[in-house]
Formats: sequence, C-alpha cells, structure tokens
Amino acid sequence: MPFNRSFLFAPGNHPRRVAKALALDADVVILDLEDSVAVSEKPAARKPVAEALAALAGARRKIRGFVRVNAMGTPYCFRDLLDTIGPGVAGVVLPKVESAADLHAIDWMIANLERERGLATGTLELMPIVETAVGVSRIDRLLQARRLKPYSGAWRVRRIAFGAGDYSHDLGLVPTHEEPELAHARSRLVLASRAAELEAPIDSPWFHFKDREGFKRAIERSRRAGFQGRLCIHPDQIADANEGYGPTVEEIAEAERIVAAFRIAEATGSAAIQVGGSMVDYPVVYRAERLLKAVKGEG
Repeated sequence: MPFNRSFLFAPGNHPRRVAKALALDADVVILDLEDSVAVSEKPAARKPVAEALAALAGARRKIRGFVRVNAMGTPYCFRDLLDTIGPGVAGVVLPKVESAADLHAIDWMIANLERERGLATGTLELMPIVETAVGVSRIDRLLQARRLKPYSGAWRVRRIAFGAGDYSHDLGLVPTHEEPELAHARSRLVLASRAAELEAPIDSPWFHFKDREGFKRAIERSRRAGFQGRLCIHPDQIADANEGYGPTVEEIAEAERIVAAFRIAEATGSAAIQVGGSMVDYPVVYRAERLLKAVKGEG
C-alpha cells in the first residue's frame, strides 16, 4: 500500500509550478482546477493539466498525479472531468461534497470515461473533500455510498479529506492558531471513515507558511487524532508531512518488540502480557502489526 502522507497542490494554470511539484517528494501531487485557478482561466487550464498528467504514464519515476476538479454545483465540473481523465491520472479530488448522490454521479462519469478511453474500470481513485456544514453534518449518510454497489463495480473512494478553510468560512468560525474550534469536525471525519471501513482521512492544509514549528505541532495533533496525511499548499511542507505522518524508528522498533513478545506468549496460552511497562493484548498487537505492514508496503 503506498504512503498517503503528503498531497501537494499545484495550480493547473502555472506550468512551471506544475513541473516543479511533479519533481518533488510528495506522495501525491494534485493539479488544481478549483480554488487556485481564477474563473477566467479555468477552461484554458484543463489542457495543460491533462498533458502534464498524461506524461506521467510513461515516466520512469512513478508519481501519483491527481486532478482537483471544480465542485458538482459549478458549471465547470463536467468539462473538467471530460478534458483531463486519461492515462497518467491516478485519481480525482472532488471538493465540497455534500451527499452520496454526488459521489455516485461522479463515479458514473469516471467509470464511463475509463471504459471509453481504454483504462481499467475502477482504477482511478475518487477523494472527496468535506468542507461545508452540510457535508460534515451528513458525513455518515455521505459515506453510506461506500456500502452501495458503484457504477464502476469496485468502489473508488478509499479516503476522504477535510477542508478547514471553506468549513470555517461556511460556519463563520475564526480558528485560533492551535485550531481547537475545528476538533469536533475532524473527529467526525475520523469516526465516520472508520465506520465506513475507509482508510484514515487526510487533514486540511496548514496556511501559516512561515510557522514551521506550528505546522509540526499541528501534524502531531492530527496524527494522534486519527489522520494519516496532509493536504499541502507549499513545497516546504512536504518533508515535515512525510516525517510527521510516517512512523518513527522508535515506533517501528516498539511494534516489532510487541509482536515478537506477544507471539511467544500466545504460544504458551497467554493473551495479555507486559512489554516495556505497558499491558499488551490483542488490540495493541493488531495496531503494531498494521504499522509494520504499512512500513513494508503491504495492504
């Protein structure tokens, strides 16, 4: 399973910034047609985005390139999909998702474009961004789409993302630096993701570019709260996101000790032991095993 620690946005109408982003170490690069592209430039941005993503299909270095289209309620979404989906596109990011119907409609469109363009059906990911009061309040019903048979035959939503900027604007919130005002929404997304058997969600961008220490603290809070990665809006954020959401050397070593000690104890009929002064039982072991599988790149 590939890492999903850093998702770097690059404005689709700036070819140099797109080229730079695709050369960096982000786990995913998202070429944007939404917020970072002026309304007057949106139609013209589609072709260079499609060309940049198509070039990834034959690249030696495997890069996962996504495209963020405009929201369903705009006049741009349909043509965004029509003009960009093709070889080299690994996924679609859909902003301002508020219902399961949105996801089914986009899944239907992507599935037909996959078939029409010779792509394996169901291979493109669809990552919704939940960033409105309606989206957060309906998150459980929204993700019920996960349990319904999709048009593609294999459900393509693997994780969701949180958009704190639009969410704060929608509610009239003015979050302080440590963002306790957003904790409730974040916990709703984490809980709903787990209940729907999705991966852990991706956290919102951090907008204070020059406060690196603040970003590191935000990553630590985010990871402990159940998020697996971060939407990044500046190249300097990639390294901190990759490090902060990835397991440390100490955590890997501790997981290995837990699994090894528990297997020995389990063989003698014990399922509750002490490792390093802490109690270890099956839930602790399962968490340690999941961490080690992720490190090895297993599913």
